Amino acid sequence: MPQPEGRALEAIRERQASLRDKYLQPSATRPATTARGVHHVALICRDVEETIRFYQDVLGFPLVELLENRDYAGSSHFFFDIGNRNLLGFFDFPGHDHPPFTETIGGVQHIAISVDAERFAAAKATFDRVGLSYLGPDRGVENSLYVRDPNGIGIELYCEELGLFEGEPLL
Repeated sequence: MPQPEGRALEAIRERQASLRDKYLQPSATRPATTARGVHHVALICRDVEETIRFYQDVLGFPLVELLENRDYAGSSHFFFDIGNRNLLGFFDFPGHDHPPFTETIGGVQHIAISVDAERFAAAKATFDRVGLSYLGPDRGVENSLYVRDPNGIGIELYCEELGLFEGEPLL
């Protein structure tokens, strides 16, 4: 995807600064959130077993439940433990045409999942062993590995503490 340059890039950066100035509140005066956290992120998969093998066997996220979707007969709804009492959920919808993944408005760009340094190194070794294509840490981002799951969903394994971004506290 082509990136903006010149005056177009300057205008975008000016807009970002304007939005930051208008909406970003200092942590000392920022109100408390009204939520308790993310219960689960719900995504759609083409193949239940392929998705389970990827998340459980390659990424090391245990499958904790698999049941029938309460809204759609025959559809599976299943969950993986991604730590810190957070779940990654999937649905399949048998009979639906599932076109190839595209990065578009309303879609998932990627899901960043915090891992420690030991798990980060182990994941990289696993990706190399199984021949899974990934980006990082070779492109100047030392603490991120980016992969696509069998459904095309971007997953970032981010070697950073929760609530921090590039060592800076967000929360």
